[in-house]
Amino acid sequence: MARNRLFSLLVLYPISKIYGMVVGFRNMLFNKGILRQYEPDIPVVVVGNISVGGAGKTPHTEFVVEGLRGDFKIGILSRGYKRHTRGFVLAGSNSGPADIGDEPFQMFRKFGHQGVMVAVCEDRVKGIKMMRDIDPELNLIVMDDAFQHRYVKPTIAIVLTEYSLPAYKDYLLPYGRLREPVKALSRADVVIVTKCPDDMKPVEYSIFKSDFNLFPYQKLLFSRYVYQKPCPLFPESVKPGDTPNLATMGADDTVLAVVGVANPRPFLRYIRSFGVKVKVKRFGDHHNFSQSDMEAIVAKYKTIKTPSSRRPFLLTTEKDAVRLARNPYFPPQLRSVAFFIPIQVELMPTADQPLTTLLKQMLRTHNTLRH
Repeated sequence: MARNRLFSLLVLYPISKIYGMVVGFRNMLFNKGILRQYEPDIPVVVVGNISVGGAGKTPHTEFVVEGLRGDFKIGILSRGYKRHTRGFVLAGSNSGPADIGDEPFQMFRKFGHQGVMVAVCEDRVKGIKMMRDIDPELNLIVMDDAFQHRYVKPTIAIVLTEYSLPAYKDYLLPYGRLREPVKALSRADVVIVTKCPDDMKPVEYSIFKSDFNLFPYQKLLFSRYVYQKPCPLFPESVKPGDTPNLATMGADDTVLAVVGVANPRPFLRYIRSFGVKVKVKRFGDHHNFSQSDMEAIVAKYKTIKTPSSRRPFLLTTEKDAVRLARNPYFPPQLRSVAFFIPIQVELMPTADQPLTTLLKQMLRTHNTLRH
């Protein structure tokens, strides 16, 4: 442990200083207009963070889209991380995670049938222009994970930071997890502390507000995850009434949690809160499950011993479900016991206005100023 700490201080910390200089120089070029930003003729809401790891960008992007889709014709634009395609791809009925990426596919599955366009493109400027060409009636773009993509000038920038490791307690890569210095938060209109505990105390809100020390024009909000009822990974394989009810399970029950997300701790903590035993099969973020992975999952499942007459359940995250449900190697014998747990974002009850209300006010002000 001491050797690792010494290595970090002597090697990683100096590298993080160099990295910070490079990022600072790039931001200076944008701030001075040497690198130009494209400002679309319709509003753009960016949801991102300044650290690596799972701060909750996709659930919060979905929260924004759900709150605004009744007032705007929305297009969602993402990079499409770890997809097997390149360039601009418009999500359609034949699209899968390999075509557009896990998160865009998840959002298309939720909002595509509601008239929300979903597209991916590494070049966000090109992506916005092509989306506008396809549907000139689009009047709002929501960009997922694009705070660092400064070639597009956002109308509203929402930056997320985790409760367990807020940006002001972190360090730049590779010594820490920050992609940019904390002062980059000055470009944000809204900062959201995510994954807050349900029993967060009033004094904690005050401490966060004091430590962030945002400008008066910036808003600081707090959010938590609300887990929904488990949904079958393969509905056709599950009989009515066979859906797991964690509230009725106890210490005699064991479940297998299959997770391939950056930070599975909140998900695992939620399952364990019901008192059940949890065996975990963990994979890397955005993991592409192979046949050998599926065999390892079956082997892990077979180690579960339970006195209950019912078979143990396999539980996974909503993000992992996107890849598992379409995986040709998923073991048939586990289809009837495989479920994912959807999540929803909920804003913590503070004196601040709800996020959707804030966004609508900002967008109305923006439209008024432009016209």
